[in-house]
Amino acid sequence: MIWVIVALIVVVLLILASCLKIVPQAQAYVIERLGAYQGTWSVGFHIKVPFLDKIARKVNLKEQVADFPPQPVITKDNVTMRIDTVVFYQITDPKLFTYGVENPMMAIENLTATTLRNIIGDLELDQTLTSRETINTKMRAALDIATDPWGIKVNRVELKNIIPPAEIQNAMEKQMKAERERREAVTRAEGEKKAKILEAEGAKESAILRAEADKQSAILRAEAQKEKMIREAEGEAEAILKVQQANADGIRMLKEAGADEPVLKIKSLEAFEKVADGQATTILLPAELSGIASLATAWKEGAGK
Repeated sequence: MIWVIVALIVVVLLILASCLKIVPQAQAYVIERLGAYQGTWSVGFHIKVPFLDKIARKVNLKEQVADFPPQPVITKDNVTMRIDTVVFYQITDPKLFTYGVENPMMAIENLTATTLRNIIGDLELDQTLTSRETINTKMRAALDIATDPWGIKVNRVELKNIIPPAEIQNAMEKQMKAERERREAVTRAEGEKKAKILEAEGAKESAILRAEADKQSAILRAEAQKEKMIREAEGEAEAILKVQQANADGIRMLKEAGADEPVLKIKSLEAFEKVADGQATTILLPAELSGIASLATAWKEGAGK
């Protein structure tokens, strides 16, 4: 009897323990009572009625990702390609998510495929390859409206891969290769052009510098020659001036010593001789000095003997 009572107590405790529930963060529990919707438990501690209440569904409220396999689509210009999409969604209403549609993920996948076919059917191949952002925006708007009665909010849709037919891929690769080679050729041509321009500018600058250097050198040589001639002329003038000064001083001294007129004239002739200094072959003298010159010559010869 005691064992029966203990067993009953244990069963009662286990039943009570099973009725105590803690809902973790970012989750919600949908509760049914006798098969009907009773309520939604949010985060925290909850107690359910034994044998009457049950947890119909545990709902994850985090943002989730659904990666669907590639779907065949046909463009406006009748090109068949395969596109796989990634849908980012979040459950906003656990009740609608539980009772709105039988299989929400399958519903989203089929809805994504049909929406994608409708959008791509209005675009040509080139537009499809270059309008990813536009396609993503249109799909997100369409899916968000369609999934709203299911308690699901579509936050973002991305085209993961766009796979065109093999022959189109080969043609695109050849076109890309040709375009890349063309850009490389243009880049090389521009580089060679710039190199030639720089080389020509360098040669021009070098020629200008050489001409400027020759000009400066010629100017310096001319200035040096001019300075040399000026120095030489000044030296000769100074020498002649000193000779004349010395002769003038000598004549003045003779006058002060009382020399007669013939001696002064002879000294004057000697001054003429020093002035000429052998540079002139002929010296013109006044008529009155001719006789004195003969006399001076005879005097020098006698003095030499």
